[in-house]
Amino acid sequence: MKGPKDPVDHARTTRPHAGESMKDNKIMPALIVIGVALVLFVSCLAAFGTRHHDTGLVLAGLSAAGFIIGCAWLYIEHRRVRQLEERWYAEHPDVERQPPSS
Repeated sequence: MKGPKDPVDHARTTRPHAGESMKDNKIMPALIVIGVALVLFVSCLAAFGTRHHDTGLVLAGLSAAGFIIGCAWLYIEHRRVRQLEERWYAEHPDVERQPPSS
């Protein structure tokens, strides 16, 4: 069964990572950072479109940093979930291992 720290639902799914983003709340800040980076990117395009090049460059830099930080956060959290899954399979050797969907 799923423990309080285990975001993978082992009992009710054949795709262990389906819905990972909805069950694991530790990635929500990363999704918010990526959303803010997307808004900054659109603002950057608007700044360049209105010939405010200095502002556009600042917004482009902030947007790129936000995308990099958000994607790195998602990658780290996905690795954490995969490690929890591997630990669960090590503790339950009689369970048939499902192929990951991600």
